[in-house]
Amino acid sequence: MSALSKLRDPIIQWCASHPNPPSALLSDFFLGWTHSLADHLRIPRIVYNSCGALLTAVFDHIWENYDSLKPDIDLKFDHLPRSPSFPWDHLPSLLRRCKDLEYQDKPAADFIRTSLAANVLSWASVYSSFWALEGPFLALKAGHQRVYSVGPLNLLDGSSKLRLGDVKPGSDDGVVPWLDGCGDGSVLYVCFGSQKLLKAAQAEALAAGLERSGIRFIWVVKDLTAQQVADGYGSVPDGFEPRVSDRGLVVKGWAPQTAILSHRAVGGFLSHCGWNSTLEAVAAGVMILGWPMEADQFVNAKLLVEYMDTAVLICEGSDTVPDPAELACKLSESMRGCATQRDRAKDLRKQALEAVQIGGSSITDLDKLAQQLSQL
Repeated sequence: MSALSKLRDPIIQWCASHPNPPSALLSDFFLGWTHSLADHLRIPRIVYNSCGALLTAVFDHIWENYDSLKPDIDLKFDHLPRSPSFPWDHLPSLLRRCKDLEYQDKPAADFIRTSLAANVLSWASVYSSFWALEGPFLALKAGHQRVYSVGPLNLLDGSSKLRLGDVKPGSDDGVVPWLDGCGDGSVLYVCFGSQKLLKAAQAEALAAGLERSGIRFIWVVKDLTAQQVADGYGSVPDGFEPRVSDRGLVVKGWAPQTAILSHRAVGGFLSHCGWNSTLEAVAAGVMILGWPMEADQFVNAKLLVEYMDTAVLICEGSDTVPDPAELACKLSESMRGCATQRDRAKDLRKQALEAVQIGGSSITDLDKLAQQLSQL
């Protein structure tokens, strides 16, 4: 965030010398400093929220009331629908990082705070979400800004099926053929996103839980560097794969997530509840078994579990080591039950598909944004 802010002067110089300078500026919500840049250029700034509307509402309240927020005190959001509350360690980790920075580098903390607080001043906001998923929170924001919700973006071509074009022949390591041999809804997909690594004890507990559960599964694990191993991160325990080879598949490195989630055999997704994974699960109509760890994940999990009823909580926390026996029981029960959450997930998928069809809420919002921009 700080490094990119050094682009301010070069951008101003470029705009001043350009024969056809920009008439609007659209930037990610992490780049709130671009609001003052847009003011300087006398053009409107549009904030693109690559997160959900509930998280944005939480963030807006946090930065507005930043000075009064104290660690280890639950924060309740009475102005939001159903008045959600979060313990301190479930709030967005960027807040906690900012508070910690105050004692180490106050200018850096102030920059983060003022930059993110500036998002609420934007001329308009665009969301990678859709109204059926976050209508109450989008409507709340619409009282202060022009709001355009254009997601799920991976469905924005308007097709009735998820796009599988990212899976090239021979590039899926046999994942899809393996799924073809499994029963409908019988497979649990396990993946914690592109960034999060499990500690060695967590990986061992997860492996033991999967082994004891008796369910079919695909587990995507990352290739670890020597330094990551030295730092205490772990992967699949020795001997695990041969013991579960009759019902489990371990994928090391990259996996075709959208293709996996959209396969008829996948009935659940053990996820960290990152926003991209959340939208991909929603678009596929797959129930999430949540294990939120950091960042926006606890907020997203609350949306899925308490508001949408399309997910169940399995574990919480970036350092939590689940008991293998309890984890096995939760996984088994979730994959064989949770009829309400499964049905709700399928209904939400239909609404997601409708949103990106011609006349749907996301396409309509995208058209409105284009019309607004054309009038500048």
